[in-house]
Amino acid sequence: MTDKPEIDFPGGAAPDELVITDVTVGEGAEAAPGSTVQVHYLGVEFDSGEEFDSSWSRGESINFPLGNLIKGWQEGIPGMKVGGRRQLICPPSLAYGPAGGGHRLSGKTLIFVIDLLGVS
Repeated sequence: MTDKPEIDFPGGAAPDELVITDVTVGEGAEAAPGSTVQVHYLGVEFDSGEEFDSSWSRGESINFPLGNLIKGWQEGIPGMKVGGRRQLICPPSLAYGPAGGGHRLSGKTLIFVIDLLGVS
């Protein structure tokens, strides 16, 4: 996958729980809790559809230890295989917490599309 993803908005009310959708199932190594993952990702706000972050826009993928990421990623990436693309819809409780939490995305439901490029 070399193209920046486009997000199809689910519409309706934002979910209260993590929603995991495999867009493409990979065939490589599987991410486990505690893995370090190399990803390309796109993040948009559920309500507005506005992009707030994207490794695609920066032109390079990133490496993260899963334990350092928001809970939605910690719960939504394990089980994913290299070469896969997965969409996560993260309610505030699994993203940046309730409104007023000090982060510009606090209180917002977020949609991420993640391409898993590597696992270590």
